[in-house]
Amino acid sequence: MIIRMTALDLLAAAASGAPTRLDPLDLFLDADIVVQVVMAGLLLASLWTWTIIVAFWLRMGSLGRRTAAYEEDFWQAADFDAFARQKGNGELPPGRVARAGVAEWRHSTKTAIKDREGTRQRLAAVMGSQVGHEADDLAERLNFLATVGSVAPFVGLFGTVWGIMNSFFQIGQQESSSLAVVAPGISEALFATAIGLFAAIPAVIAYNRFSHAVNRYESRLQRFADRLHASFSRQLEAQ
Repeated sequence: MIIRMTALDLLAAAASGAPTRLDPLDLFLDADIVVQVVMAGLLLASLWTWTIIVAFWLRMGSLGRRTAAYEEDFWQAADFDAFARQKGNGELPPGRVARAGVAEWRHSTKTAIKDREGTRQRLAAVMGSQVGHEADDLAERLNFLATVGSVAPFVGLFGTVWGIMNSFFQIGQQESSSLAVVAPGISEALFATAIGLFAAIPAVIAYNRFSHAVNRYESRLQRFADRLHASFSRQLEAQ
C-alpha cells in the first residue's frame, strides 16, 4: 500500500511539472533552424498581409467617398472641359478618366469633324483603356495576398516535413522510438503548418473580398465613362 501511494505521488509530481498547454514561443525556439526560418518567413508574410488588408480597406473606403463627391460635382458642372481643366488633374480615378476623354475630345474636335462614328469609337477606347488602367493599379497589391494564400500552406508543410524528418533522425541517433523522443519535434513541425494556415486564411478571404470591391469600382468607373461618352455623343450630333 505504501509503495502504491509512493508511485501515485511520483506521477502526480511529474504531471504537475509538465506543461498544461502549448507555448508558441517555446515551439519556435526549440525547433530546427530550417523550421525556424520557415516560421519566421511565414510570420513576416502574415504581418505584411495584414498591413495590406488594413491599408487597402482604408483606401477603398476613402476612395469611394471622394469618388462620389467628385462625380456629383462633375455632373453639376456646366462645362465638362472647364471642369476637367480645373479639377481633372487630381488624384481620383474618375478625374483621370474624364481628363483622358476630354483630351481626346479636344484633339478630335479641333478641326472639322468628318467621321462622327470614328470619333465616338476613339472616345470609348480612350476612356475604356483608362478605366482598365485604374482597375489594374488598384488591384496591383492584391497579387501578394493571392500569392500568400496559395503558397503559405505549402511553405508551412515544407517546414512540417523537415521537422518530422528531423524527428525520425533523432530516433535513429538515440535508438529509441519512445514518444518522448519524437513528440516535441513533431509538435514543432506541425506548428509550421499552423503558421502557414494562419497566414493563408486571412489572405484568401481578403483577396476574394477586395477583388470583388475592385470589380465593383471598375464597373462604377465604366458607368461614369459611358455617361461621359453619351454626353460627347450628344455634342457630336449637335455639330
